[in-house]
Amino acid sequence: MKTANGHEIIQLFESWSPKKIACMENDPIGLAIGTLNKEVTKVLVTLDVNEEVADEAIEKGCQLIIAHHPPIFRKLSNLRTDTPAGKLYEKLIKNDIAVYAAHTNLDVAEGGVNDLLADALELVDREILEKTYHEYLMKLAVFVPDDYAKNVRLALAKAGAGHIGNYDSCSFSTNGQGRFRALEGADPFIGDIGEMETTDEEKIEVVFPQSIKNKVLKAMLNAHPYEEPAYDIYTLAVETNEMGLGRVGKLKQPMTLVEFAEHVKAALNVPCVRVVGDMNKKVSKVAVVGGDGNKYIHAAKRSGADVFVTGDMYFHVAQDAQSIGLNIVDPGHHVEKVMIKGVAEKMDQLCRNEKLSVQFMQSEIDTEPFRFI
Repeated sequence: MKTANGHEIIQLFESWSPKKIACMENDPIGLAIGTLNKEVTKVLVTLDVNEEVADEAIEKGCQLIIAHHPPIFRKLSNLRTDTPAGKLYEKLIKNDIAVYAAHTNLDVAEGGVNDLLADALELVDREILEKTYHEYLMKLAVFVPDDYAKNVRLALAKAGAGHIGNYDSCSFSTNGQGRFRALEGADPFIGDIGEMETTDEEKIEVVFPQSIKNKVLKAMLNAHPYEEPAYDIYTLAVETNEMGLGRVGKLKQPMTLVEFAEHVKAALNVPCVRVVGDMNKKVSKVAVVGGDGNKYIHAAKRSGADVFVTGDMYFHVAQDAQSIGLNIVDPGHHVEKVMIKGVAEKMDQLCRNEKLSVQFMQSEIDTEPFRFI
C-alpha cells in the first residue's frame, strides 16, 4: 500500500461520481475549502459540515472531509470569523482540513444517494425516475495494414471501445487498399520517400461513449504502426450512459400504505414519517428521491409508482399529489445520511484497488436539525 494525496482520492471519487452528471444549475460541488495538494491518510465522510463535524475531523486526525451538502452554498460576499459560518471555515482552514462536496452528482451516480435509499427500501427491478444525463455514442473508423489490424482491435477493446450492452470487443471490418506517397521529412512504415505505395488494409469500425474519446484515440494511435494513421471519427445520434435523479422499483411483496410507512421508518431509521393517501390502500411500486423531491411528483405518477418517498414535502404539493392519486411517504431530508456508509465503503474499495493507504471514517455526528416529541 502507498500513501495518497488529496488529488488522487478525488480523482477516484470523480471516476464514480463525476461533476458533469450534476443536475442542478450552478451546483456548488467540488473542493469548497482548503487544498487537495497534500498527503491524506484519513477522510471523514459526512452528510453535512458543521462545527461539531469539524471538531470530529480534528479529533480523528482527518485531513479531508467528503460531504454531500456543500458547506458554502452561495457565493460569499465576505468572510467574517465572528459569524457561525465564518467561525466554521476558520476552524477548518487553521487545522488544514479540506472539504470536498458532492451534491447532485452523488444523487445521480450509480450507487449514489438514490440507489442507497432504494437498497435500504429493498426495491427490485429498478429504473431511473427522471433522466438528467446522457452521452452520445461516437464511431471511429481507422485504416490499418492487414498484419497489424488485430493489435489495433485489441488495443481499442482494452480502451473500452466496442462495448455494446452485455457484449464487449465489438467491431466491424472491411478490406481494401490504401494508397499514399511519403514526402520529404516523412518516416514511412511502408514504402519509400517520393514513391506511390499501395498496401492491403483493414478498415476497423468501433463505437464508444463520448466520455472516453481521448482514451480510445490514444490507444489507437499507440497501437497503429503508421506515422500518420488515417481515421474518421464522428458523433452518432444514439444516446448511451443514461443517468438521472431518483429511482423507481417494486417491493418484493405488496403492502398497505400504513405497512409501507412502518417499513420506511425502520429501513431509514427515522422516528416518524408524514403520509399522504389512503392508509389501507395496497402499494407495490415505489419512487424515491433523496432530499427535496417536491418537483418530481408528476414524474413519480408517470412512472406508475403507487407511492413516492421523498423529503421536505410542501403542503400544497402534498395536496397536488393527493389530487392525482399519488401516495406520499415523507421521512425527511436527513435520510440522505445513507450516503455516509455508502460513500465510505465505495471509496475504501476504490482506494484498495489502487493500493492507496487511506482510511475512510464515517461521521458519528447527528446533523438532523429537527427533534420529534
